Amino acid sequence: MRPTDVTEILSRPLSQELLARDLTRLAYVAEDGTPRSIPIAFTWNGSEIVMCTATNAPKLPALRRHPMVALTVDTEVHPPKILLIRGRAELDVVTGIPAEYLEMNGSYEMTAEQRVHWEAEVRSLYDGMVRIVVTPTWAKLIDFETTLPSAVEELVRRRAQTAVGAQTAAGADAAAPGAEGGGAPVN
Repeated sequence: MRPTDVTEILSRPLSQELLARDLTRLAYVAEDGTPRSIPIAFTWNGSEIVMCTATNAPKLPALRRHPMVALTVDTEVHPPKILLIRGRAELDVVTGIPAEYLEMNGSYEMTAEQRVHWEAEVRSLYDGMVRIVVTPTWAKLIDFETTLPSAVEELVRRRAQTAVGAQTAAGADAAAPGAEGGGAPVN
């Protein structure tokens, strides 16, 4: 997929709405070779998805070994709205708490007092974190109104081709000599 296509998809209003959500599902290949899909808080900075994790998180060695990842951001309503993203995870070890971590966790409902307590706990727990930064190299937005999953798009295409084929065959039958409503007159 061309970078301009990715940018166009991610710039759509529905994509922007999904990119403002709290959680994504990060899919990657674990150290044992099996797939993993985990919910993780994220933020979108306009060009990258940024997630943060503990420096001892089991996903980090796996991401160093296999940095290609997939992300899903979606809704829980029907029909669902789904943003699928693929890219390469870059790991950035930082001292202290990344600003993105505090931002992405700032949307949870907390009183001012709870927020102060939460932030103090976070700062006392982590002396550093790892920013997982994904620059999208592929994206697809599915809204089930204007866009569908590729397999469903294929089924819709096949059904349309079958319907056209049936209409063409019916038209040919109607135009055949002796056919009702078409062809040569029957005496």
